[in-house]
Amino acid sequence: METAERVKTESFVIRRIIDAPIERVWRAWTEPELLRRWWGPQYYTSPSCELDLRVGGRLLLCMRAPAEQGGQDSYTTGRFTRIVPKELLEFTQSPADKDGAPLDPAAAGLPADFPEETLTTVSFERKGELTKLRLTVSGMSPGQLFVFAFAGWHQSLDKFEDSL
Repeated sequence: METAERVKTESFVIRRIIDAPIERVWRAWTEPELLRRWWGPQYYTSPSCELDLRVGGRLLLCMRAPAEQGGQDSYTTGRFTRIVPKELLEFTQSPADKDGAPLDPAAAGLPADFPEETLTTVSFERKGELTKLRLTVSGMSPGQLFVFAFAGWHQSLDKFEDSL
């Protein structure tokens, strides 16, 4: 009898104290025009963003590489799995085509250890006029891609804070 090989996955957590009230922080995560200002690592831009902010609603985000890295667009799609306004936002993420159809990572030319889907959970906690933010990404394969994703999220959150 054959057994399916189990792929080990890991999670990472990033915590930040944001110098902005929770209402502004929540809006920057849930309003497309504000999310586009910071989505993606340093030097990347986000030319388009679609959010259907309800449990089961779809997201479709475009991230454009800087010209010196080829300037290509890459897309992420997913579904919102939990939403508690100004407290919690949880969504899946998968590589996608420009129309939001999920792509097999290998067929899209991504590294062999690129996951088909990750789960991102963002919690928000009011701390007076500040906001405590906790970001958890689950379902990453250990290795170089994990390190790149961790660094990329830190860069995105740096841009996020600058956008506020």
